Amino acid sequence: MAINDSDKDEDKDEDENEVSELLELLEKFSLENSSLKKTIKALNRENVSLKTELECLSNKSLDDKTISLEKENETLKVEIDALKKTFSKFSNSSEKLDKLLGLQRCVFNKAGLGYDEMNNVKHFQKYLEKKDNQKLSSSMTCNYCNRHGHTTHTCYRKRNDMHKRNLLLKNKLLKVRTIWVPKGTFFTNPPGPKATWVPKSST
Repeated sequence: MAINDSDKDEDKDEDENEVSELLELLEKFSLENSSLKKTIKALNRENVSLKTELECLSNKSLDDKTISLEKENETLKVEIDALKKTFSKFSNSSEKLDKLLGLQRCVFNKAGLGYDEMNNVKHFQKYLEKKDNQKLSSSMTCNYCNRHGHTTHTCYRKRNDMHKRNLLLKNKLLKVRTIWVPKGTFFTNPPGPKATWVPKSST
């Protein structure tokens, strides 16, 4: 029985130790809980203050935006008024031009001079019509080949000759000799022939 009593005493001591440890833990957690509640209250206060600052800033930015939009609206109204004035000037001038053109008379309209308006009008059509009967190609002659139907600018014989000459110059088969001579030293057209003319003797 003594062993049972000692076991019971040990169990009571262990239970008391556990209870004391639990009480200490409870005190620690209660202190931590109270400190956390204080920090939560401080954070809530900061949150409220930040919300109020954000609302103030958003209101200021909205006010600034509305002011800038109002200014832009006023400037656009001024521009629209100026454009309306210029457009009205253009429309008035176009109406005046239409009136002036309506008051003009045709060249052939001789109303008011004792003539019928358009009955005896002669339109000069014979001067405006093209003359298809005469061919222009028959009157054209080439000065290079003396043939009818084309000019020297479109002469195919001249083109062929120039092409042959250019080929000969490129291949160096035809040599063109050019000399620079001071002005007045060389006569391009000397007077008279070089050789004397002698009549043939009749034999």
